[in-house]
Amino acid sequence: MYPNSASVSVTSATVLRGDVIQVGGQPLIVSDIVALPHKAKRLRFETGETLTLHVRSRLAAFRRKARW
Repeated sequence: MYPNSASVSVTSATVLRGDVIQVGGQPLIVSDIVALPHKAKRLRFETGETLTLHVRSRLAAFRRKARW
């Protein structure tokens, strides 16, 4: 777990820049979010990798408490 953070469930409607999402056991920090058709979002991570989040997708993430 990350200091001063809490586990949250994120969707394409609630994901924020700075959220930490684990993909394949690797923690990835969201650096940019691009809106796509049908309410989907393309997440770009600090590593340069991307992930498309469908409107019905739900992922576990860590979010800094100061952001709430």
